[in-house]
Order: sequence, then structure tokens, then C-alpha cells
Amino acid sequence: MNFNAGPAALPLAALERAQAELLDLGGTGMSVMEHSHRGKAYEAVHNEAIALTRELLNVPETYQILLLQGGASQQFATVPMNLLPQGKSADYVLTGAWSQKAYKEGKTIGTVRVAGTTEKDGKFGRIPAQSELTLDANAAYAHITSNNTIFGTQWDKFPETGSVPLVADMSSDLMWRPIDVSKFGLIYAGAQKNLGPSGLVVVIVRKDLVEGGRKDIPTIFQYRTHAENNSLYNTPPTFSVYLLRNVLDDVKKNGGLAAMEKRNRDKAKLIYDVIDARSDFYGSPVEKSARSAMNIVFTLKTPELETEFLAEAKKLKMEGLKGHRSVGGMRASTYNAVLPEWCKALADFMKAFKA
Repeated sequence: MNFNAGPAALPLAALERAQAELLDLGGTGMSVMEHSHRGKAYEAVHNEAIALTRELLNVPETYQILLLQGGASQQFATVPMNLLPQGKSADYVLTGAWSQKAYKEGKTIGTVRVAGTTEKDGKFGRIPAQSELTLDANAAYAHITSNNTIFGTQWDKFPETGSVPLVADMSSDLMWRPIDVSKFGLIYAGAQKNLGPSGLVVVIVRKDLVEGGRKDIPTIFQYRTHAENNSLYNTPPTFSVYLLRNVLDDVKKNGGLAAMEKRNRDKAKLIYDVIDARSDFYGSPVEKSARSAMNIVFTLKTPELETEFLAEAKKLKMEGLKGHRSVGGMRASTYNAVLPEWCKALADFMKAFKA
């Protein structure tokens, strides 16, 4: 039972399909990893992955879908390189470690400012209200991190930014529920949580932002380069794209994002209900309104109990429950591919361990 925060669980059907096709993609006699990214066999997989992304998220035709390398951490720099021209500034809302890193990278590129933060004593236990944000109406863009894997907080309702493009790092919760893509100027997501294996980042960006992006940066870092070449300007991470296709196809076959949201909320409730039972045995450092459906963080009464909890969980083949080293405690990551029966097993174990 894989509760790792990332790389994380993948749907069994997607892995079994990869297993069956590993040596022979579509009767070609070659693995997808052996095919040229310029060949028809791989190109069909590549285009299907893009089409499934557009279909599942209902991405408007005014947006470009890019399949890139470097992960979300590279996007921390690539976003301001493209979208932050000289003489302008960008707003960043800080709700955790990853938004802090994005802000830090932004500062190396141009002028950025903190438009809101929920940091308290080095921790982040909530999401700011709209009224707490001091947004610049003339900003080049406003940046948020939609879900915070370390601190277990998540935006339920996204901030209103007016005419300023909203940029969101959705690495750990893209595809967990339907969203209105038209509310965003750019969305980026490392694949290794909900979308597939590591080595790939999905970028969904308004075409006008691509066209208006800076040209005084290296060709490889310009969004227009990849948009003009269908993300085939250089060799993409072909196996990661192939598995993205498999994962998204499985999501579609299982009812799409509306069904996925219901399943994910039900999974999270199983665990939160145990945490919230009338007892001081388990605790949550996160305000209820900001709790993540993807990364459930909790604590036990003592460090010794936490050590024992992890040891007993491991005996039951529950992996990845230790909290991030910077905050300690426990963390159950319940991404799309984490099965409901795993979450029930964890909830049952938590009750038994308390008893």
C-alpha cells in the first residue's frame, strides 16, 4: 500500500499495459523507449497524451498543452523567464515550501513581491482568504501553489486576480478534480504525483502568453519553441509521456475527473474522520477549511508513539507514511492511484493502534 508523496502510486492498469507493451508497441516489434520521437508510432502516443489532457480537463483551444522536461522546479525559473519582462513585477502567494522556492527563483530573474503568506513560526497551517491578499493590478502574473505536499494544505477556491494571469503550480493535485482552466494563465505540474512517473512536466498555458513571452532568453527555455514544435523540438522523455497516456486513459475509463473527485474526497474522509475522533491521540496541524485531499498530515501524542506507529504500519505493508523531514509527524498521500481499500485499511489500523 503505497502512500509515498512522490514518485507515487500509479494505476495498476496503466502499469500492466506498460508491462504488456514493453517489448512491442502496437505490433512494431520495438519498445516505446526504442522508437524515434520523430516516428509515427511514438507520435501517436504523444498526441494521444495531449488529447487526453485536453479532454479530461476541458482545456479551451486558446490554450497550448506542452510536455516538457526539468520538472516543476525548472518551471520555477522558466515561468518568470518567459512571463516577467523588465519593468514589471510578479506576485507570489506563499503557502508552503514549494511556493517559497518558486518565489526565490523568481527573484533571480526579475522583480517579485509577496502578495500574501500564511507562514507562522516557520510552518504553514492554512490557506489565505482573498481579503488577506495584496495583489498588484499591474503585475505580470500572480503565482500560487495549489496543494502543499509538506504541510498538507490545499486551495479549495482559487484567488481572484482580475486581469492579471493566475499561474499555478499544480504538481501534486492536477487531475484530482475538475477545474476551470480558463481561470488560469498558466498551469504546470510535475507528473510524479497524479499523472505518471518522474521526468515529465505538463504545462497548460494561454496562447497569447506564449506569443507575448520574452525572446531574450535561450531558445530551449522559450514556451514558444515547444508550442511551435508540438513539444518535439528536442527528444522528449518518451517513456514518461507513454505512461502519462496510460494513466490518463485509465482515468477516462474510470469516469473522468468528476468520478475521481468523489473517490478522492471519500478516501480522505476515511482518514480525517479518525484524526477528528474525540481524542487527543491523533492531531492535525491544518485548519479544516484548508485540509488537503492529496496529502493528509497528522501527529501522534509523542515521538515514541510515532516511531512505533510507523513500525507497525510497515508490518502491514503500508509504505511512505513518515512525514517530511522538515516537519515530522505522519503523512498519507492519497493521490488518484491510491486505492480506497488502502485508505480504509489505514483508517482501520489507526483505530486499532489507538486502542
